[in-house]
Amino acid sequence: MSVARALHRLIAFIAIGMSVYHLTIAFIGAPQQLFFRSTHLLFALILVFLLYPSFRKKTAGGIRDDAGGIVGGSQDTPIASWWDWLLIALSAVTIAYVWINHDHLLTRFVFVDDPTQVELILGGIFTLIVLEATRRIIGLALPVTALIFLGYALFIAKTRPEQIIEIMYLTTEGIFGGTLGVSAAYVIMFVLFGAFMERTGIGRLFMDFALALTGHSAGGPGKVAVVSSSLFGTVSGSAVANVLVDGPITIPLMKRTGFRPAFAAAVESVASTGGQIMPPIMGAAAFVMAEFLGVSYFQVTMWAIIPAFLYFLAVFCAVHFESKRVGLLGLPRAEIPRLGTVMRERGHLFIPLVTILFGLMAGYSAPLCALAGTLMCVPVAMLRKSTRKDITLHTIFSALEEGARNSIAVALACACAGIIIGVITQTGAAINFTSMVIDLSKDLLVLALILTMLAGIILGMGMPTTPAYIVMVSLLVPAIIKLGAIAPAAHMFAFYFAILSAITPPVALAVYAAAGIAKAPLWQAGWTAVRVGAAGFIVPFMFIFEPTLLMIGNWYDILQSFVSASIGTICLAAGLFGYLFRTARAWERAFLIGAAIMLIKPGLVTDLIGAGLMLAVVFSQLVLRKAEPAPVLKRPVAYH
Repeated sequence: MSVARALHRLIAFIAIGMSVYHLTIAFIGAPQQLFFRSTHLLFALILVFLLYPSFRKKTAGGIRDDAGGIVGGSQDTPIASWWDWLLIALSAVTIAYVWINHDHLLTRFVFVDDPTQVELILGGIFTLIVLEATRRIIGLALPVTALIFLGYALFIAKTRPEQIIEIMYLTTEGIFGGTLGVSAAYVIMFVLFGAFMERTGIGRLFMDFALALTGHSAGGPGKVAVVSSSLFGTVSGSAVANVLVDGPITIPLMKRTGFRPAFAAAVESVASTGGQIMPPIMGAAAFVMAEFLGVSYFQVTMWAIIPAFLYFLAVFCAVHFESKRVGLLGLPRAEIPRLGTVMRERGHLFIPLVTILFGLMAGYSAPLCALAGTLMCVPVAMLRKSTRKDITLHTIFSALEEGARNSIAVALACACAGIIIGVITQTGAAINFTSMVIDLSKDLLVLALILTMLAGIILGMGMPTTPAYIVMVSLLVPAIIKLGAIAPAAHMFAFYFAILSAITPPVALAVYAAAGIAKAPLWQAGWTAVRVGAAGFIVPFMFIFEPTLLMIGNWYDILQSFVSASIGTICLAAGLFGYLFRTARAWERAFLIGAAIMLIKPGLVTDLIGAGLMLAVVFSQLVLRKAEPAPVLKRPVAYH
């Protein structure tokens, strides 16, 4: 057996072992936090140093994912060097010390019982190992940020090095903190569920379901991309992975029916990015939010329902209005699967997803719900012949391996973010930063929100959503709350803008992936994505000033805000793309955008003004201009 083959089997064995360990823990209950989190991190460190060795060949054709790692490319089997094995050994030794001295670490008093020389050496080595592993799988941005905070603690806050090491290594306030706990208890379970759903045919179900619903309508393939990406995003939680699964199918279909390549790339990237805010299974940062706010994960999904609907409504309307404006038809009926046939042959694959949803609604813990959904995937796929043929023992093992591989980037991001949180907690940097933000914003909430938005987009360019959100929550969200925003809205605001960096030039990972498939210019695709996803940049401001959009308040106010915001979102898309019932003139577009602003802003007076502006455009288009000819429809070319 070759060395490469032996190493490949070792990686598979460790990854499967990691998945089985977490599935077992979800069933029997987690051990003490320090032991559980350190075990989770050891699995991740070993896999990182084996999968991303020091002297590996560059990836061909891949792209760095928004969750970390390289996806979509081809890479030779990695061969670990002596340096990688040394790092693995040091990882095992440093974490073994935590295991062996577990009881002592639980009973010692922080900053009272001085750490031993051995603990200081092991803690320093361990911190450097975490930084190096994070650099390999995510890139430089997050480790460099962590080093900046360590430098702040040492040279500005004048914190003693031994105190920093003690926090990072010997407590649950640093690397082994709550963010790593979220990765260990929540994220890996839902990543495993996503891996099993993909392996049992859920991707094809989502695509056929979307085709059956919207494929025949104007701009059908674009709407298929919106629907399928929103569904697949609930499972993947990654914008880039979503693009690389859906894009090769939806983008060629969009181009075939007449969509410009840049617009096709924009639609796919924006729809895929929205998957991270789509209940019931959102991006990893949503689990961190639940931990920070001390609420159930189900509560976070409830807050996200209306904002997610508004986001995808905006994208859907953008596709519809652009298609109508340039006269694009949908796909021929003969090429579209029937909804009844799809549900009859593959609809049962929705059962695990529905099980998780009802489990969360019933009050069961998120890890237990994810375990139930994961364990149901294979039996449910075996129910019918149409899905049974693809299920083998290899399917199960490959899903276990893929789930562990997909979770290690989040594990390292959370561990490295723990360094930042440890420094902030130890030095009180959050209080100083909050005061600075309040001073810069002149005590105006709107200015503080704009600063937070820009920070989220910039942070998201260099690091995954989860650590970007964690940094924003640690440094910026307290200022927003102090200036009057309620905590759920402030956290959701940070969460949204950490995600939206995936479609914001100059570094827009989801757009890069989609533009590559569409063969579209990057900048053109990027700015088109900003137009398509424009509502996504406005929705966070909406729920800051109107928390009823987070389903907080009485049902009458929630319904009124929902209807007003939905109409405003439609008007915004119509104004940006120049079409409502027919092509809009310049003044009609201005009225539609004005109506959108008025309807989106809460309040009876603004709603009435917005309704008036909108009705003026409706009257103009349906009554005054009814004799104008409609655009010539473009039929799709033959598909090969």
